[in-house]
Amino acid sequence: MKKIAYIEIDTHAEIAQAFMDIMEGSRDFAVDYYFSKRIKDQVNHSDEAVFLSDSSMILDQLKGKGYDLVVIGTVHRYFNTFLAVTKKYNSAIISHNLNFIKASKLDLMKSVFKGDLVFRLKLWLKEGLFYKTKVYKTSRSLFVLDEALISGRYQFLPLFYTRDFNKTKNEELVVVIPGGVSQKRRDYNAIFKTIQKLNTDRSCKFVFLGKANGYELKQLENLSEKFPENIEVVYFSERVSSDEFDKWMQQADILWCPIQQDTEFFSMKETYGLTKMTGNLGDAIKYGKLAVFPENYPSKLNFIIPGKENVFEQLITISETPFDFHQTYSNKYVQKNLEQFLMGLI
Repeated sequence: MKKIAYIEIDTHAEIAQAFMDIMEGSRDFAVDYYFSKRIKDQVNHSDEAVFLSDSSMILDQLKGKGYDLVVIGTVHRYFNTFLAVTKKYNSAIISHNLNFIKASKLDLMKSVFKGDLVFRLKLWLKEGLFYKTKVYKTSRSLFVLDEALISGRYQFLPLFYTRDFNKTKNEELVVVIPGGVSQKRRDYNAIFKTIQKLNTDRSCKFVFLGKANGYELKQLENLSEKFPENIEVVYFSERVSSDEFDKWMQQADILWCPIQQDTEFFSMKETYGLTKMTGNLGDAIKYGKLAVFPENYPSKLNFIIPGKENVFEQLITISETPFDFHQTYSNKYVQKNLEQFLMGLI
């Protein structure tokens, strides 16, 4: 049995959870997980080997364990630490922002003064920000989680599979808009305008499944007061718990994902579907839901549906369209592909 270490001491708890879930029961791999307290508190774990870690501990924790592969879930900070890891071990990094990865030292230096100055100076002076390029170059492998991002050194890591759960028939149409309710990454203004213009006798429930605040929260409060009885808007002013998120995603008839194509990371432009993956893609697979994306979103996946002008009628039609996710995304199928892929790296 091969031994893997999975490190997440920074950001992406949901991807660490996905790795834990798909590797559960593997007969070919034993995985040790090294999580910061913040990450450990966000994941569900029972029999897995989970160790509390941070940037000051991880090198000592890996020492002498004989790992065949070390997977690093995020390299957005602690660059000096991760450079030491990639130099010493057969390592792979899950890559999230491809323009950030290829950014030069000059690009990084300019970006230090464009955002949270104190935090970015800390990255520069204490965490080895300018080692960023060396970390990614030294790593034996670079992974992406969206097949559309495969190019050069970037290899696709099959991670997401469709869960089994009992889907009950809703009396009304349940449209779920997953993700933090912020105009920065999704075009919520377009959704608000569409819902305001609705003229339908159909019973509908629009669920904004993420924390809303500021302008977006006020808009949702105003919307919820104006609708007739057959239309309901559900929203949250606090962080949505994993149980609440899970409940609504299972109940959804259709996902509506109005992704802003252009976004930023470290003050650098990133483009969803071209240099960055959207978490909504993983959501659709995990819960086996067809999803309406913006028409300009670059995807060849057949469960991602380009939005049309009359999007409400489209949501109704697609919600009634059968689609078998398990044919391509069953746990057994994805786990087998993942194991074969990982075995090829050892």
